[in-house]
Amino acid sequence: MSLKQVKTWHWALLALVLFFTADWAIRRPDARARELNQVLEATASAPLKAYPYPFRVLRVEQGMAVMGTPRNFDVPAFRVIAALFPEVNVKDPNNPAFVEAQQTLAARQTEARLIVSAQPGIQGVKWELDKTWLGAHGIDMPAR
Repeated sequence: MSLKQVKTWHWALLALVLFFTADWAIRRPDARARELNQVLEATASAPLKAYPYPFRVLRVEQGMAVMGTPRNFDVPAFRVIAALFPEVNVKDPNNPAFVEAQQTLAARQTEARLIVSAQPGIQGVKWELDKTWLGAHGIDMPAR
């Protein structure tokens, strides 16, 4: 390898490291969010801890905990349930397993919200679509 190629490779590697460091710094939860996530982990029920989607506080904004969620009006429940529970037939909305999976998702999300909203200084919870988790599970985001 020539000296020019080594320098180019070195700068490319440095740029890549800087990119990932900046991305981590932007995405990492703030101290309050980390504290709330520790409380959530310590006090969650066994079913919530075992649930395939990890409900977490992303950040705290003016007393409101912003938590990640795998679904909202833009992402239908059947897409999320299919990722969480691949064995469930999501094409039949009357399928008892599908109905139960929806109810379980709602119950786990409610438990996570109740734990976080009960903490001192937290006035409520706002939900934010967890695009990173959805993308990692092959769920495309609707164009807006």
